Amino acid sequence: MYRPPKSHAQTSLFCSLEEQLNHKHPLYVLANKIDWNKFETEFSKLFDEK
Repeated sequence: MYRPPKSHAQTSLFCSLEEQLNHKHPLYVLANKIDWNKFETEFSKLFDEK
């Protein structure tokens, strides 16, 4: 009788997102070149804290 292969999909549940992403993908590379703190600092000036 044929038995389908076991799925190990849940093993990635416990991995960090960083480990799951493709580090060679152009958007991943670009995202790591952006100074996100600068964005946060500049945009936070436009919004009031409530």
